[in-house]
Amino acid sequence: MSDSFGMRGYKEAQQEDMFSYVSMEDAVPADHPLRRIKAFIEPIFEEMWSDFDGLYSGVGRPSIPPEQLLKALLLQVLFTIRSETQLVEQLRYNLLYRWFVGLGMSGRVWDRSTFSKNRERLIEGEIADEFFSQVVGLAEKMKLVSKDHFSVDGSLIEAWASLKSFQKKESEQDNKTDDSGDAGRNQSVDFHGEKRSNVTHESKTDPDAKLYTKSKGQTAKLSFMGHVTMENRNGLAVDTRVTAPGYHAEPDAALEMAQGLTDGRRKTLGGDKHYDQQSLTDGLKEMNIASHAAQNIHSRRHTSSINGRTTRHGGYQISQRKRKRIEEIFGWLKTIGLMRRPMVRGLNKMGWMFSFSVAVYNLVRINNLCRA
Repeated sequence: MSDSFGMRGYKEAQQEDMFSYVSMEDAVPADHPLRRIKAFIEPIFEEMWSDFDGLYSGVGRPSIPPEQLLKALLLQVLFTIRSETQLVEQLRYNLLYRWFVGLGMSGRVWDRSTFSKNRERLIEGEIADEFFSQVVGLAEKMKLVSKDHFSVDGSLIEAWASLKSFQKKESEQDNKTDDSGDAGRNQSVDFHGEKRSNVTHESKTDPDAKLYTKSKGQTAKLSFMGHVTMENRNGLAVDTRVTAPGYHAEPDAALEMAQGLTDGRRKTLGGDKHYDQQSLTDGLKEMNIASHAAQNIHSRRHTSSINGRTTRHGGYQISQRKRKRIEEIFGWLKTIGLMRRPMVRGLNKMGWMFSFSVAVYNLVRINNLCRA
């Protein structure tokens, strides 16, 4: 063996440091994206102080601070952490996460059951909608939001329930306990030759979920439908809804969300050809909003509600280009934001999760716009 080791380093016996003198602020890079996002949400939480205070009793044991809980949920969406168990585990040893949530080096991490119970309290308090509104307000203060031109779209969200749970609706008498000895087992179900619809069947796991498909060539799944209204300047979401899926769900949700856009000024609302419906066009017209939906002229049984006086203007063509950016929102929600198949059940919880995830998307988008 050569006496010269050259530039190579050799492993030595590891020895634990008795004390660490590195602060968490120094450990997090100065240009880390979470720093700016944290700077965005801190003033928002200050504004929401009264909303948080109304959720908790004045007596009893101290609970998880709602600000820390929301920061942890934001990390869950932002880093695609599938379950609360994984989130709590990450908070135990991930220095970046502990810094962002505000636990410090020695702060005690909550157990999963405590985390779940406190999240339920936030859902009941409609905190996600308020948080979403505050994020949109932040974008408006930064002059990132268009006041006149918008787009709308909807997308199916797969429910956390299997097709096996989609069974016939039974009367109370039929629901009596079966004495066959299979209690507690996941009983086999034969669907061969059986016609199933939302009228005669429902999911025993999530009754709010409905069997639906947007296309004849796709498999029908138990789903909800998420709706987003986007402003066209920078592609930020300004309103959200979650409804049961259906043919009229998208235009009905668009008409409801459009009511929040009215301020006396003339506006435009773009959409795909499914929004080319006379009832929606007329309803928007009453609110001084011009429908810039794509013309549905390929159906023999359908007459387009969008006339030539609308399509001849250059603004209509711009709306048709801009509206496609809304797919970026749904793409992010389903690949990163946990909305491909959220692990929640019920329309209320799904709506809470959807609204909160879209708010996180807006924060990411605002951060990118600031960097640009």
